Amino acid sequence: MGVGGGWILVPMLCSVLKLPQHLAHATSLAAMILLSLAGAVSYAMQGYVDWGVALVMAMGSCVSVVIGARFMARVPAKRLRQGFGVLLLVVAVRMFIG
Repeated sequence: MGVGGGWILVPMLCSVLKLPQHLAHATSLAAMILLSLAGAVSYAMQGYVDWGVALVMAMGSCVSVVIGARFMARVPAKRLRQGFGVLLLVVAVRMFIG
């Protein structure tokens, strides 16, 4: 379900810590930095990293994260929450069916 469990972390940050929606999403992404690094190092030490593919993915991620962050800043919190909920529902249905 992803590197940092944002599918559960974002709702928890909103409901338990009462963080605003935008802050919860950004905080979840920031937490994933260290988790991703730890996982990548662990897998790399075992020889499971294709560095060419990783580089292409990293470059694409760097571009798309800037676009995504700018888009998220313009979306009202209610719409962001609704969109995130729809995404979770779609993932759940696909997991159930597949």
